[in-house]
Amino acid sequence: MPDYVYLLIAIVSEVIATSALKATVSFTKLVPSLIVLAGYSSAFYFLSLCLNTISVGVAYAIWSGLGIVLVALLGWFFYRQAIDQAGLIGMGLIVAGVVVLQLFSKSAAH
Repeated sequence: MPDYVYLLIAIVSEVIATSALKATVSFTKLVPSLIVLAGYSSAFYFLSLCLNTISVGVAYAIWSGLGIVLVALLGWFFYRQAIDQAGLIGMGLIVAGVVVLQLFSKSAAH
């Protein structure tokens, strides 16, 4: 179970870093740039830790899938970036894919 905690930390770190990218203004703003660098460093470190028991394909699918959804939601909330019906359907399919992978795939670690 600790490996899924590492994966969750990796996801949250990546979402924070990606969400802060816009605020860096092409890396001309120091504080947001440091947040991005720290976030991605943390994300890759914790992603590497969870690979002890979770296969790289499954970990990356969960990491990227949940990251996409969370970043889109934060973009909507903080930057007022609209999410249309097709976007919502697509994100729903991503979440469904992660759920199917976790529940039914023999390649996922349980």
